[in-house]
Amino acid sequence: MFNVIVRNSKGEPVSTTFIEQPACTLGSGADNPVVLAGWKVGKIHAELQLKDDGIHISNRAKLGSVRVNDNKVDSYGPLTLGDTIAIGDYHIKVQIKRGGRQQVEESADDLDRLQQRVREKVYWAVANALASNTTVLTDDEHFAAVRQLIGAAFDSMKNIPASIDRTRIGHDVLSEFVGNGPLDKLLELTDVNEIMVNAPGEIFYQTDEGTLRASDRFTNDDAVIRVIKRIVKDSGRRIDERAPMVDARMKGGSRINAVIPPLALKGPSLTIRRYKSEKLTASHLINYQSLSPNMVKFLDLAVKNKRNIVIAGGTGSGKSTLLNILSNFIPEHERIVTIEDAAELELSQPNLVALETRPADVDGHGAISIRDLVKNSLRMSPDRIVVGECRGGEALDMLQAMNTGHDGSLTTIHANSPRDCLNRLEVLVLMSGMELPMSAIRAQIQSGVHLIIQQTRFPCGSRRITSISEVNGLEGNTIQLGEIFRFQQDGFDADGKVQGRFLATGFIPNFLEKLRERGTKIDFSMFE
Repeated sequence: MFNVIVRNSKGEPVSTTFIEQPACTLGSGADNPVVLAGWKVGKIHAELQLKDDGIHISNRAKLGSVRVNDNKVDSYGPLTLGDTIAIGDYHIKVQIKRGGRQQVEESADDLDRLQQRVREKVYWAVANALASNTTVLTDDEHFAAVRQLIGAAFDSMKNIPASIDRTRIGHDVLSEFVGNGPLDKLLELTDVNEIMVNAPGEIFYQTDEGTLRASDRFTNDDAVIRVIKRIVKDSGRRIDERAPMVDARMKGGSRINAVIPPLALKGPSLTIRRYKSEKLTASHLINYQSLSPNMVKFLDLAVKNKRNIVIAGGTGSGKSTLLNILSNFIPEHERIVTIEDAAELELSQPNLVALETRPADVDGHGAISIRDLVKNSLRMSPDRIVVGECRGGEALDMLQAMNTGHDGSLTTIHANSPRDCLNRLEVLVLMSGMELPMSAIRAQIQSGVHLIIQQTRFPCGSRRITSISEVNGLEGNTIQLGEIFRFQQDGFDADGKVQGRFLATGFIPNFLEKLRERGTKIDFSMFE
């Protein structure tokens, strides 16, 4: 009837199963004809059916998804050998049987290799023709010229097998010269949070379900670099052999990082951190179970009463999203200065100054760092200073601002716990080049930082605020922390999602007592 060819996320063969019936199921259960092990796969995840027009697939999982060519589907068909089904970490192809099992698997590999060779030839034919043409073209003229060159490249090739999909190759090559290549499709998907290109044939993307491998690829290194340079140029920055790394942002606000050879050994690397078009609020975080209503109530009170807050967490844990939400708690009459490497914050207050760093020019001059901007912001009469991330000597300037009348400042830092956050702040201050004794640094931290919010991203992709702690001064040579709220993890559910609950520890922050003495009404029930 048909063969089901399964490969893992590395592209390595897992199994080839010959299905003698007109239908079969795929899943983690042992009763499935095609067994896919792993917690990301449901017991009966999907079903394949052979119909008159070909093989169709339907999703049978209640919570898991089925993707065909990176698009989430409930049902799809008829499938071709060029279609890739993604279930969990597996990539699956199907083909109606026309020979032995080994023959089918080899024919699939042969077709993929032949398709790639033809695509390479078309790509370089277009690239060489464009390189020899010195005429400046408009976008429309460039688009038309590339299409014409692709057609000419196909016409110059002889004996192209009928199994080669000319339309698909033409579309793929065209998108690499006028768009973002295989990334265009991923950028259109609303559930994709992050896109990672490790090499031309290694594209991964992240959704709430976890990290998945894309079914498409770039033609070669040159195609990746071409797309990177186009994105970087639009943001006013540059990348080349003299400056082979860059941080920038795309037109839609997404943040990108790119590294090209000779620094990137496997090939050009590109990471795109996407932000949802819908503006997130605290209510969204409550719905996502990232924090509790009582935690929101407390953080709103803390921001409005000018507590200096540091948001700590790992990469991709949601620090910038939380910083943006907390920043919008700041009253509208206050003047805010935001400082970022690549502008991401979207504040709605009217009295706002947004600053962004600048890299050095071709001659290595003119760079403006976060530290330069923090120093300058102190002369701009700010009521609040919001720094996108402290990762170097600017931590000292930030602490000095917090200790010299700029209460209510906000920033983020990479750390795995509130205690690690304090230790990392000490290291960052030392990176400023100032030879300060450790006792002086700790005194600055304990008097300048009021609250530490710990954000955590779990293996299942869930993001939680796992701790909110108050800095309670020095005891001996150790900064004391008082935990106010925490997330108590109770394990994982059947689908691998983290389970737990948010708890108040019973600790009452010291600054609330002072607020109550001044006559501010406070709902202490949030700490019960």
